[in-house]
Amino acid sequence: MRRDIVDHANAVDRIVEERAIERIVFDYAYYLDMNMPEKMIELFVDDCEVSYAPNFGATGIEDYAKTLDGIGTFFRATSHHVSNIVIDWVSDSEATLRAAVLAIHRYTKERPDGILYGQYHDVVVKQDGQWKFKKRILKTVMTTDYHVRASNPIGRVE
Repeated sequence: MRRDIVDHANAVDRIVEERAIERIVFDYAYYLDMNMPEKMIELFVDDCEVSYAPNFGATGIEDYAKTLDGIGTFFRATSHHVSNIVIDWVSDSEATLRAAVLAIHRYTKERPDGILYGQYHDVVVKQDGQWKFKKRILKTVMTTDYHVRASNPIGRVE
């Protein structure tokens, strides 16, 4: 087969895989906004690592499931907007990615809506033909009336 045809086929395959990775990022936001923690859990590998803020995260799927307990009673509604996704390939079955996130939180308690501006920094792996999160770190640029005071700051180059 001609080299240019093989290169084109490989590029198309890579684009298809990138779209599948983007889909889990968007599904995560949708499942969170729809209060579907059981669907969120399906997006992670068993030995996942998750960090939303210092001292708030999980190692392993069981610990992660515990962090999702009560999200339906804590938030009246949420709206997560994810963009600027950049995928860097480690291998055919692993990639790192970063994405911008704007998350708006309406609380069940009487308080102002909380807004988080930040980035997701992820490691995704392909297991049994499906892309899943291996590591998910939320880094924060700033917040407005948000419920978590401590954050994982992004850290800018000075």
